This record gives sequence, C-alpha cells and structure tokens, in this order.
Amino acid sequence: MPKTASPLPGTAALVDPMASLGSLLREWLPRQRWFAGKDRPVTDLRLLSMTELFPGCLHLLVQAEHSGVPGGHGGVPAPAGTTAAPPADCYQLLLGVRREPAPRPHRALIGRPAAGPLAGFAVYDALCDPRSAQLLLERLRHPGASGPLRFEADPAVPIPAGLAPRVLDAEQSNSSIVYGDEFILKVFRRIQPGVNPDLEVPWALARQGCRRVPAPVAWLRTTRPEAATLGVLQPFLRDAADGWTLALRALATGDDFTAQAHQLGQATAEVHLALAEAFPTGTHREMARTAAAMTERLEAAAHNVPALRPYTARLRTAFAALAGCDAGPPAQRVHGDLHLGQVLRAGREWFVIDFEGEPSRPLAERRIPESPVRDVAGMLRSFDYAARQRRPWRPEWARRCREAYCAGYASRAGWDPRKKHALLRAYETDRAVYEVLYEARHRPDWLAVPMAAIERLAVRGG
Repeated sequence: MPKTASPLPGTAALVDPMASLGSLLREWLPRQRWFAGKDRPVTDLRLLSMTELFPGCLHLLVQAEHSGVPGGHGGVPAPAGTTAAPPADCYQLLLGVRREPAPRPHRALIGRPAAGPLAGFAVYDALCDPRSAQLLLERLRHPGASGPLRFEADPAVPIPAGLAPRVLDAEQSNSSIVYGDEFILKVFRRIQPGVNPDLEVPWALARQGCRRVPAPVAWLRTTRPEAATLGVLQPFLRDAADGWTLALRALATGDDFTAQAHQLGQATAEVHLALAEAFPTGTHREMARTAAAMTERLEAAAHNVPALRPYTARLRTAFAALAGCDAGPPAQRVHGDLHLGQVLRAGREWFVIDFEGEPSRPLAERRIPESPVRDVAGMLRSFDYAARQRRPWRPEWARRCREAYCAGYASRAGWDPRKKHALLRAYETDRAVYEVLYEARHRPDWLAVPMAAIERLAVRGG
C-alpha cells in the first residue's frame, strides 16, 4: 500500500495518549453493546498496547479497571463483610483521529480531547469509517506484521481488492464488517489471552471436511502484552437468514417450523460428530463437580436477581439429580452458546457460526470438553424465546420445535437427548439461570422470558 503522511503527532508525543483519551473513553465505553462492565463503574483505563495501524488510525488494547463491588469473580458473592475487586477486562479499540469532523459523527464520534497530545483532534470509532474498514481489509489481504500485530491468511483462498464495507448493526458482543457480501470480518472487542475458539474451531472443522461451518480465510492476532486473537475473516453467506429471523417469520405467518427444526437438529449433531473427531474427547468430570458449578452459578444469579430467589431451592434439585444420572455421551468440544441466532440457513442447508462461546466465561473455560447436551439445551431454550416474542404466547409451537429438533439430532448422533432427562433438565436449568442474569443486566424488559422457564423447570421439572 502507498504510504502517506500521518495526520497524528509524532510517536514521541503519543507516548501517553490516555492523557487525551482517558476521560472520553470512560464515558464512551460503557455505552457500547459489547462492553461487559456496565454494572461496574470504570475507575481507570490502562494502555496495554498501541500501534498506528495506518495513517490516522490507532490500534489500542486498553484495560478497564473497576471499583470494588459486593461480589467476587464471575458474580459469585464474596465472603460476608468483604468487597472483592472484579478482574480487569481488556478491550480492542480501533480509533480514527483527524482534525476535520469525523465520518458519521452521530454514530462514530467519541469526542474531541481538550488536553494531551490529541487535543483538538476528532476521535471516532474507525470501524464505522468506510476508508478505515477498507484499509483494514488490505492489511489482511497482504499478510505481515505491524508492531505486535500479525496479519495472517489462508493462501489457498484469494481475497479480492476493493470490496465495499458495511458495518452490521445487529446486537452482539463484538463488531462485524461485511465486505462486498463476500466476506465478514468479526473484530473481537473483549480480548483474552490465547487462541479464540471462533478461529480455532472453524479452522479445525475445515481441516476435518465439515461443511456446516464457514472456514477462516484470514485473521488478526497480537503478541503483546500476551498472545491473543483479535479478529477473523470468513466467507459471508449472502443469501442466508439466521434461525431467529426465520423462526419469528414462521410465527408471524402461522407457518410450521418443525421441518426446519428437525434439519437443524441433524446439522447440530453433524457438527458435534466433527468436533469429536477434530478435538480430543474426555471422560466426564465428576458429575458432583458439574452439579456444584451449576449450583454456584445459581446462587450467584440469585444474589444479583431477587426474582430468582423463590425458586432456588427447587432448582437445586435439578442439579442434585446429576450425581446419580446417566452421564450420556463423552465430554467433547462444543459450541458453548448455541441458539437460533448462531445458525444460518442458506438454501436448504443449515450452517453453524460464532464458536466464541459465552463471552462472560474465561476463554480457557470455554475450551474445556463438555457434554454436547449443553448445546442441545441452548437451542431448546431458543425455541422457547422465539415463541414468546408474539402474543398470545404459543407454547405448542415451541414444544413441537423442541421435539422435532431432538428427533433430528437423534437421527444423526445415534442417541436421543430426550432420553437423558435428568441431564437435559440440569443443562436447560443452568442455561435459563444464565439468561435470567443476562436479561436483568442488559435487557430488563425481556426478563419475563427466562423467568417463565425458571417457573416451569422449578415447578414441573421440565
């Protein structure tokens, strides 16, 4: 790429960019959909890494530090009378810096620093700037290094130049850019050390010959302060619709969705079988330990969401039943956050995407082999979510979809999730508890949806 003069101050002047950016980012970050610490005041932002990615664009890794709040790591209550300091989170930022007004200021502008080396410059989210987004793709088209950043690609897949970018507006825990309806770049926002599963798993499945998962084409990683994955470019299924949209469309028109649910169950089982081939399987962790971890998450959620407390005693029975139940198929790598929004239907085929897992869980924990029932339970909860988006609620629609999905899964996997009742009930309860905590924090208007499942699982046991 031709080099142009940078509009930014010299490197020496930018030794401490946080003198300009600190106060702006402390206000801007908590307003972003992908910021995980909305319920914890940001006390400080510490710069971990800075690279001028191309003229007028800074790549930053910043650590958000929070004030101590009642509760320990992961929301688990701290011992009585103590205040635990939550772990700091690392975020990836691509900041455009220019003297003239920023593009799309209503959406992208972060502000104009009043002091420090960037005083008077307009600072904005560079991913919302088409020029910056195009330059980012160019870096991926030409693998190489820029400071601690590494741009890498599959040499067998050519990436055309000049693809027009557009940022996706959908709610998500990361940021995604579609290029010319041919590729999609997911930029991870909350960064944890290690290989992100959303690169590791699709790459391994591609080598396995699994066609249910789009293979990585290029990726971005860093070596500082620790090795970590920063973004992944994959083929974009231009004519695809996600399962959530299709389910809501079927509900709105009164169409049956059981055939699609059955095929989705088959696709899920095929991905699970490929995962079991691509990654080592393991023996089940002691079921008592699994039950204890689920119980701990229940107690933490009830500590934060009072509406959950009347049901905790009965929900514990679902976890206690794990100790003596059939453990089911061997533990293996799973999706970890499977629901209708994580699957795409193109033509007559289902594809599975977004293998990052639950962003709130530590990355190392998301890579641990688990029961595939975890993914099945996530999808069953998603059918229930969809059925509750229209009034009157259609529980029979959800029940038929759940049955069809499990039947489709059984036809490919060789075992039926419905026959593992205690295991399925425990994982579905654990998922509903997670949903309660998530909705209470991020979408309080939706809290009634998982609470209805909590009541069903507590009172009727499934």
